[in-house]
Amino acid sequence: MQAFDQIQELWQKHEVEVKVSADEMLQQVKKEVNGLKLKSALNILGMLASFIAIAIMWALFHFESWTTHVGISITLIAIGVYTLLLYRDHKLISKNDYTVHPNEYLSSLKTYQLNRYKLYNTLYWFYVIALSLGIIFYFVEILSHFNMMQKSLAIGLTAIWIIFCSTILRKAVIKREKERIALLIEKFERISAQFSASE
Repeated sequence: MQAFDQIQELWQKHEVEVKVSADEMLQQVKKEVNGLKLKSALNILGMLASFIAIAIMWALFHFESWTTHVGISITLIAIGVYTLLLYRDHKLISKNDYTVHPNEYLSSLKTYQLNRYKLYNTLYWFYVIALSLGIIFYFVEILSHFNMMQKSLAIGLTAIWIIFCSTILRKAVIKREKERIALLIEKFERISAQFSASE
Protein backbone atom coordinates (compact mmCIF):
# COMPACT_ATOMS: atom_id res chain seq x y z
CA MET A 1 0.00 0.00 0.00
CA GLN A 2 2.89 2.33 0.80
CA ALA A 3 4.37 1.67 -2.65
CA PHE A 4 1.07 2.65 -4.25
CA ASP A 5 1.00 5.92 -2.28
CA GLN A 6 4.57 6.69 -3.37
CA ILE A 7 3.69 6.01 -7.01
CA GLN A 8 0.58 8.17 -6.71
CA GLU A 9 2.59 11.01 -5.13
CA LEU A 10 5.23 10.74 -7.84
CA TRP A 11 2.52 10.79 -10.51
CA GLN A 12 0.90 13.90 -9.02
CA LYS A 13 4.25 15.71 -8.99
CA HIS A 14 4.88 14.79 -12.61
CA GLU A 15 3.75 17.58 -14.88
CA VAL A 16 3.18 16.93 -18.53
CA GLU A 17 3.66 19.92 -20.74
CA VAL A 18 1.65 19.69 -23.91
CA LYS A 19 3.12 21.72 -26.72
CA VAL A 20 0.98 22.52 -29.70
CA SER A 21 2.68 24.07 -32.66
CA ALA A 22 1.51 27.39 -34.04
CA ASP A 23 0.38 25.67 -37.23
CA GLU A 24 -1.75 23.19 -35.31
CA MET A 25 -3.24 25.98 -33.25
CA LEU A 26 -4.01 27.98 -36.40
CA GLN A 27 -5.87 24.95 -37.74
CA GLN A 28 -7.87 24.77 -34.51
CA VAL A 29 -8.85 28.42 -34.58
CA LYS A 30 -9.59 28.37 -38.32
CA LYS A 31 -12.84 26.56 -37.66
CA GLU A 32 -13.78 28.89 -34.81
CA VAL A 33 -12.95 32.05 -36.78
CA ASN A 34 -14.98 30.83 -39.76
CA GLY A 35 -17.88 30.08 -37.41
CA LEU A 36 -17.66 33.58 -35.95
CA LYS A 37 -17.62 35.13 -39.44
CA LEU A 38 -20.56 32.99 -40.55
CA LYS A 39 -22.61 33.91 -37.50
CA SER A 40 -21.83 37.58 -38.07
CA ALA A 41 -22.81 37.34 -41.75
CA LEU A 42 -26.07 35.54 -40.87
CA ASN A 43 -26.94 38.29 -38.36
CA ILE A 44 -26.42 40.90 -41.07
CA LEU A 45 -28.51 38.94 -43.58
CA GLY A 46 -31.31 38.53 -41.01
CA MET A 47 -31.36 42.26 -40.34
CA LEU A 48 -31.34 43.03 -44.08
CA ALA A 49 -34.22 40.59 -44.63
CA SER A 50 -36.20 42.35 -41.87
CA PHE A 51 -35.44 45.74 -43.38
CA ILE A 52 -36.52 44.63 -46.87
CA ALA A 53 -39.70 42.90 -45.61
CA ILE A 54 -40.81 46.00 -43.69
CA ALA A 55 -39.95 48.29 -46.63
CA ILE A 56 -41.97 46.08 -49.02
CA MET A 57 -44.92 46.05 -46.63
CA TRP A 58 -44.73 49.84 -46.41
CA ALA A 59 -44.66 50.17 -50.21
CA LEU A 60 -47.47 47.65 -50.92
CA PHE A 61 -50.04 48.58 -48.27
CA HIS A 62 -51.91 51.85 -48.09
CA PHE A 63 -51.70 53.37 -44.63
CA GLU A 64 -53.94 56.32 -43.84
CA SER A 65 -52.45 57.64 -40.61
CA TRP A 66 -49.26 59.66 -40.47
CA THR A 67 -48.37 57.81 -37.26
CA THR A 68 -48.01 54.56 -39.17
CA HIS A 69 -45.55 56.16 -41.58
CA VAL A 70 -43.58 57.64 -38.67
CA GLY A 71 -43.56 54.27 -36.89
CA ILE A 72 -42.33 52.38 -39.94
CA SER A 73 -39.70 55.07 -40.60
CA ILE A 74 -38.37 54.85 -37.05
CA THR A 75 -38.28 51.05 -37.27
CA LEU A 76 -36.43 51.08 -40.60
CA ILE A 77 -33.91 53.64 -39.34
CA ALA A 78 -33.26 51.58 -36.18
CA ILE A 79 -32.80 48.37 -38.18
CA GLY A 80 -30.61 50.17 -40.74
CA VAL A 81 -28.30 51.69 -38.13
CA TYR A 82 -28.00 48.42 -36.21
CA THR A 83 -27.25 46.58 -39.47
CA LEU A 84 -24.49 49.08 -40.30
CA LEU A 85 -22.96 48.51 -36.86
CA LEU A 86 -23.07 44.75 -37.41
CA TYR A 87 -21.44 45.20 -40.83
CA ARG A 88 -18.69 47.38 -39.34
CA ASP A 89 -17.88 44.64 -36.84
CA HIS A 90 -18.01 41.96 -39.54
CA LYS A 91 -15.47 43.89 -41.62
CA LEU A 92 -13.25 44.14 -38.55
CA ILE A 93 -12.94 40.36 -38.14
CA SER A 94 -12.80 39.70 -41.89
CA LYS A 95 -10.19 42.23 -43.03
CA ASN A 96 -7.02 40.61 -41.68
CA ASP A 97 -5.69 37.22 -42.66
CA TYR A 98 -5.23 35.52 -39.30
CA THR A 99 -2.89 32.91 -40.77
CA VAL A 100 -0.42 35.55 -41.98
CA HIS A 101 -0.84 38.27 -39.34
CA PRO A 102 -2.01 36.72 -36.05
CA ASN A 103 -0.95 39.80 -34.04
CA GLU A 104 -3.01 42.14 -36.24
CA TYR A 105 -5.94 39.75 -36.08
CA LEU A 106 -5.62 39.60 -32.31
CA SER A 107 -5.84 43.39 -32.18
CA SER A 108 -8.91 43.33 -34.45
CA LEU A 109 -10.47 40.61 -32.31
CA LYS A 110 -10.01 42.68 -29.14
CA THR A 111 -11.61 45.69 -30.84
CA TYR A 112 -14.45 43.42 -32.02
CA GLN A 113 -14.91 42.19 -28.44
CA LEU A 114 -15.16 45.78 -27.18
CA ASN A 115 -17.59 46.75 -29.97
CA ARG A 116 -19.80 43.75 -29.20
CA TYR A 117 -19.88 44.72 -25.53
CA LYS A 118 -21.10 48.21 -26.49
CA LEU A 119 -23.54 46.77 -29.02
CA TYR A 120 -25.17 44.41 -26.52
CA ASN A 121 -25.28 46.93 -23.70
CA THR A 122 -25.64 50.67 -24.41
CA LEU A 123 -26.49 50.55 -28.12
CA TYR A 124 -28.91 47.67 -27.70
CA TRP A 125 -31.15 49.75 -25.44
CA PHE A 126 -31.28 52.59 -28.01
CA TYR A 127 -32.29 49.97 -30.56
CA VAL A 128 -35.04 48.54 -28.30
CA ILE A 129 -36.38 52.01 -27.47
CA ALA A 130 -36.44 52.98 -31.16
CA LEU A 131 -38.18 49.73 -32.15
CA SER A 132 -40.71 50.09 -29.32
CA LEU A 133 -41.42 53.68 -30.34
CA GLY A 134 -41.83 52.59 -33.97
CA ILE A 135 -44.23 49.82 -32.96
CA ILE A 136 -46.27 52.20 -30.79
CA PHE A 137 -46.69 54.65 -33.68
CA TYR A 138 -47.48 51.77 -36.05
CA PHE A 139 -50.08 50.33 -33.66
CA VAL A 140 -52.04 53.62 -33.50
CA GLU A 141 -53.64 52.94 -36.90
CA ILE A 142 -53.42 49.17 -37.02
CA LEU A 143 -55.04 48.53 -33.64
CA SER A 144 -58.00 50.74 -34.53
CA HIS A 145 -59.17 47.90 -36.82
CA PHE A 146 -59.07 45.32 -34.00
CA ASN A 147 -61.59 44.53 -31.28
CA MET A 148 -60.61 44.83 -27.62
CA MET A 149 -59.51 41.18 -27.30
CA GLN A 150 -57.33 41.39 -30.43
CA LYS A 151 -55.80 44.68 -29.24
CA SER A 152 -54.94 43.18 -25.86
CA LEU A 153 -53.45 40.10 -27.50
CA ALA A 154 -51.36 42.12 -29.98
CA ILE A 155 -50.04 44.48 -27.31
CA GLY A 156 -49.42 41.66 -24.81
CA LEU A 157 -47.57 39.39 -27.25
CA THR A 158 -45.46 42.29 -28.54
CA ALA A 159 -44.53 43.34 -24.99
CA ILE A 160 -43.71 39.75 -23.99
CA TRP A 161 -41.55 39.28 -27.09
CA ILE A 162 -39.61 42.52 -26.47
CA ILE A 163 -39.09 41.64 -22.79
CA PHE A 164 -38.01 38.08 -23.65
CA CYS A 165 -35.49 39.30 -26.25
CA SER A 166 -34.18 42.03 -23.93
CA THR A 167 -33.66 39.77 -20.92
CA ILE A 168 -33.36 36.00 -21.26
CA LEU A 169 -32.32 35.77 -24.92
CA ARG A 170 -29.95 38.75 -24.76
CA LYS A 171 -28.16 37.43 -21.67
CA ALA A 172 -27.73 33.97 -23.21
CA VAL A 173 -26.32 35.43 -26.44
CA ILE A 174 -23.96 37.75 -24.54
CA LYS A 175 -22.65 34.91 -22.37
CA ARG A 176 -22.09 32.52 -25.28
CA GLU A 177 -20.42 35.13 -27.47
CA LYS A 178 -18.28 36.50 -24.63
CA GLU A 179 -16.90 33.01 -23.91
CA ARG A 180 -16.33 32.28 -27.59
CA ILE A 181 -14.44 35.53 -28.26
CA ALA A 182 -12.41 35.26 -25.02
CA LEU A 183 -11.32 31.74 -26.02
CA LEU A 184 -10.29 32.94 -29.49
CA ILE A 185 -8.33 35.83 -28.00
CA GLU A 186 -6.54 33.43 -25.65
CA LYS A 187 -5.62 31.14 -28.55
CA PHE A 188 -4.33 34.02 -30.68
CA GLU A 189 -2.25 35.28 -27.74
CA ARG A 190 -0.68 31.83 -27.47
CA ILE A 191 -0.06 31.73 -31.22
CA SER A 192 1.55 35.18 -31.10
CA ALA A 193 3.73 34.09 -28.18
CA GLN A 194 4.85 31.00 -30.11
CA PHE A 195 5.64 33.06 -33.20
CA SER A 196 7.62 35.53 -31.05
CA ALA A 197 9.53 32.68 -29.38
CA SER A 198 10.42 31.08 -32.70
CA GLU A 199 11.83 34.31 -34.15
